[in-house]
Parts: sequence; structure tokens; C-alpha cells
Amino acid sequence: MIEDPCYPSARAAFAGNDLALSGLAVDAEGADIALATPGTRAVYVTPSHQFPLGVTMSMRRRLALIDWARETGGWIIEDDYDSEFRYAGPPLAAMQGMDDSGRVIYLGTFSKVLFPGLRLGYAVIPDPLLDAVMSLRSRSDRNPPTLAEAALTDLLREGHFAAHLRRARRQAQAARDALVEGLSAAKNLSVAVPDQGLHLVAGLPASLVDTHAVDMARTAGLGVRALSSMAVTNPPKQGLVIGFSGFAPAVLQAAATRFAAAISKY
Repeated sequence: MIEDPCYPSARAAFAGNDLALSGLAVDAEGADIALATPGTRAVYVTPSHQFPLGVTMSMRRRLALIDWARETGGWIIEDDYDSEFRYAGPPLAAMQGMDDSGRVIYLGTFSKVLFPGLRLGYAVIPDPLLDAVMSLRSRSDRNPPTLAEAALTDLLREGHFAAHLRRARRQAQAARDALVEGLSAAKNLSVAVPDQGLHLVAGLPASLVDTHAVDMARTAGLGVRALSSMAVTNPPKQGLVIGFSGFAPAVLQAAATRFAAAISKY
């Protein structure tokens, strides 16, 4: 099962390997394993910052999911794609560190904190799966980027990565605040200000379909994605997923203000 709505690229990866997918509904506490389809063998989740809704999975939901995996022999695929960008409160513990039964596959990436073109990620694999994963890895890519890996190792070891992350977090928070300020000009937009991550979700007036709002945003110079396009098997939710990384705060605020002016007519 996969969260519903979900990260589209993850869905494409699973579907492209002929896996049967069904959607696990997400609410304010995250995905609810109690709604899992009988016979489910694995669940893909983004508990620290659900993509796209941005909610954090509650502790009781996390424990219930770990209990499910232990009792059924199922697997949890934990995608921790941007937990480095947390703006309030202490860092969130990974489910992999809470699991005492070895049922969590933990995935992370440096694409968000450094740059996407680096193409470096990592995984913490339970022992029973390690040989199979290594075999698959050798067939898909026999030559990992050792030069980039060595440079990144030095960046981490010498403390430069931690300093970079502090700067990047401040820049991302400034960009978030500028985007929210621009969008606030539209009183009929409902904007959830995230405590973490590099995107937010905006709710639309009932009279406006999100796919049409995407075109309006593009005209205003604001890149957004339709929330409805990320549904799996449950009824689609309406809204906009708006990223705020990679742009200067002033640029984001200006584009958001133009978009808010257009939306205010509905």
C-alpha cells in the first residue's frame, strides 16, 4: 500500500515493477494502518513530512504501523526525504530507530539538502533483505559515483555539511515566509504553513478546480502542482502543492501576490 495522496514518482516506481497498489488514506495524524487492505505485504510512508499533505505521523500511528509489521511479517518503507528542513521543535525520530523487529527499510537523500544533480541517496536495509538489495543494485548500476561519495564524506567529516545545512534551513524558512506572505493577499486561499519541508499545501475556493488553478499560477509565474493528480485509489482531494526551494524570497512573494490577485476573483 502507498499513502493516498502520494509522492507520484514513488507510485510510478512501484507500479513500474508490476506491484499491486492501493491507497492508504491520510488524515491529520498521517496514514492509518488500520485501514490497510487484508493481505498487504508492504506499506510506503513519509511519516516525518507526508508528501504531499505535509502532516507528521502521530506517535500512536507510528507504533501501530510497527506493530502491524511485526505481527504480519510486513515491511515498512520509510521515505525520509526532507526531515533536515525542520523550522520548529526538536528533530523527529525516524521509525527505523523505533523498530525493534527489523521490519523498516529507511530511505534518505542528499538531493534536497545539497542539489538534485548530485544523485546521491542512502538506505538502511534490514539484514534479511540486504543480499537481495545488493544483487539488484549490482544489476542496475555497477559503478556508483565514488568520486562524489568521497567528496561528500569529507564534507560530513569536516563539519562543513552541518554549517551548510544551517544556512540552507534559514534560506528555506525565509522563502517559505515570503511565499505565505504573498499568498495571504487572497482571503479565499487556505494555506497550511509547514513547520518542516520545502513545500506547502493551499486549499482552494470551492468554485475553482485545482487543475485550472495550476494554469492560473503558471501565468502568474508560480510553479504549483494539482493535489488531485496525486490520488491513488481514494477520491481525489482538491488543492495546490507549492514548493518554495530554489528561489529568492522576493521572487516568490511577487509571483504569489500576482497569483493571489487572480484567485481573489473566485
